[in-house]
Amino acid sequence: MGNLEGLNDEKIIAQLQILHEKVGESGLDVASYLEGMNYSRLTTYWDYIHLDTLLSLQNPKTHQPDEFIFIAYHQITELYFKLTLWELQQICSDHELNEDELISKLQRINNYLVQLVSSFDVMANGVDREQFLKFRLSILPASGFQSVQFRMIEIYCTDLYNLVDKDLRSRLEGDHITEELYEHIYWKQGATEVLSGEKTITLKHFEEKYSDKLLKLCLDLQNKNLNRIAEEFVPKAQKKDEITDLLRQLDASINIGWALAHFKSAVKHLQRKHNAIPSTGGTNWQQYLPPRFQKKVFFPSLWTQEELDSWGKAWVEQILEK
Repeated sequence: MGNLEGLNDEKIIAQLQILHEKVGESGLDVASYLEGMNYSRLTTYWDYIHLDTLLSLQNPKTHQPDEFIFIAYHQITELYFKLTLWELQQICSDHELNEDELISKLQRINNYLVQLVSSFDVMANGVDREQFLKFRLSILPASGFQSVQFRMIEIYCTDLYNLVDKDLRSRLEGDHITEELYEHIYWKQGATEVLSGEKTITLKHFEEKYSDKLLKLCLDLQNKNLNRIAEEFVPKAQKKDEITDLLRQLDASINIGWALAHFKSAVKHLQRKHNAIPSTGGTNWQQYLPPRFQKKVFFPSLWTQEELDSWGKAWVEQILEK
């Protein structure tokens, strides 16, 4: 028998009372509940995070060694997307959100995004180009374009109008139903065959699986996305400058930093001297990835017209010069 000396009886009784109140709400007997705990195994780290399952999820389709890195990195990316969505969901569903809570969650999101943008060198510099050009053929038509979590992040962050293809925005200004705006969302224009202009099979697969879910999310968030919350908070906030800076960081990280991290990797792996290799999803990545071509901005009211006009331009020129 273990040594029970030094236990605080009053503390144990207090904890038992709390447990009784908690368990009693469900109609369970506390004594039976405690007896059941005697039969339960103690929690281990590997069971708690399902480590064996996690480490079994990297299954390359070829014998190219760097395909393992490619898969593992994209899985890591999706976990960061999930963390980002977790915070956005709490922000957009909290009817009593205060400034400090908003600041805390925006700081968390920006921390995740900093890690994402900086980590993309794992793809740009950590995957051998010749290996990539071989194993990429085995995953056609799958593409990172099909990350539904990233699309959800965009929808949580801003009004659907701000996600409309930039060449169509002026025509769609004013009151338009969500379904119409959704049909013109920018990434649909990006996922077209370079030569024919038809929808790629990558886009068709994505729409079949996720369109209903994404459209519902657009409808649910049309009046309570992060941009709407920012428009409400920023003008009257005591910590206006801090909130503004955090929102601008978020905007730039996703719509400039993250896009250019992909662009930089694509230039290295897909650009040739006189032409370019299409992406696995068939998208025209040279037109789709650069921020200055998309001009996708989550919080346009927080930027000057000059900043909007030159959105991402300096960053693209800097990368192309390298």
